Amino acid sequence: MGPEATTTTAARLRAERVPFVHATVVRAEAPTSARAGDTALVHADGRLEGFVGGTCAESSVRLYSLQALANGQPLLLRILPDELPAGARPDDAAGTITVGNPCLSGGAIEVFLEPHSPAPRLFVVGETPIARSLAELGRPLGFKIELCAGEDVAPLSPGDADGGVVVASHGKGEIAALEAALDAGVPYVALVASRRRGASVLADLAVDDAARARVHTPAGLDLGARTAAEVALSILAEIVSLRVRPAAGELVVGRVGVGQADLDDPQHRHPVHRHVRGGQHRPPTVEPAAGTAIDPICGMAVAEVPASLHTPGPDGEVVYFCGEGCRSAYLAGP
Repeated sequence: MGPEATTTTAARLRAERVPFVHATVVRAEAPTSARAGDTALVHADGRLEGFVGGTCAESSVRLYSLQALANGQPLLLRILPDELPAGARPDDAAGTITVGNPCLSGGAIEVFLEPHSPAPRLFVVGETPIARSLAELGRPLGFKIELCAGEDVAPLSPGDADGGVVVASHGKGEIAALEAALDAGVPYVALVASRRRGASVLADLAVDDAARARVHTPAGLDLGARTAAEVALSILAEIVSLRVRPAAGELVVGRVGVGQADLDDPQHRHPVHRHVRGGQHRPPTVEPAAGTAIDPICGMAVAEVPASLHTPGPDGEVVYFCGEGCRSAYLAGP
């Protein structure tokens, strides 16, 4: 995939609200197959379109692209041959990670990883001054605003309204909109109403008490808001605060909430494989995160996704590899 094809595909993915990482080689030191300007797109499932080096370099690009996509932060990935030079650390510079790659042919490359996630979509129900203020203030904050009537909200899927649903219609279509949002598992659901009227509306919802408790009403943070714009500001502030600071016991990975208990449960993730064949084990340069395996031949960290090279292990587990050479060595046995 050349630069023009990459640009075209990236534009299509953005239009379709599909997350991806744009990886660009910004420096290449011979001998290496990559050249400055080589580019690729890394999808959320680990698939890579384009060229940023051989399979071993591609494996590191895949792993750290997925991490960049999860935290939304761009990253400069430095891939050096064999071990890290003396004194180097993964966090030498902000936004930079350096990894040692024992499989490289002797050169080095630097790849800039730029994550692209779709703007969170916020459905605003109603044609009131508060609804219009939410649209006016929400767009500069990075939200994709969808103004609609209550009956137009159903049906929803969680991805349709990943920014939330705010019902500000003052009695029109409230029940249908709230039930659709709750049924879809929308992360933030709010009803603009007084405490008394809000309780009355919640009582009429055909949902259980746990679902009712998810509705924020009165909507927004208590800022002493009086005008429509101030109320809209308080609602957006509440949404931002919940996105940045999730509920206790929950980690936010990308746009998916994962309970801390799940991450602590060894059955929730694949095992990290440290068995080694055919030589001394090389520890990974960077401590592997959840969803990361260790290549048993070279010791590199590898993303545990179907797009990574892998094969069944002796006990039925999945063993992952940075490249075909390591997989072939593993299959050849001692």
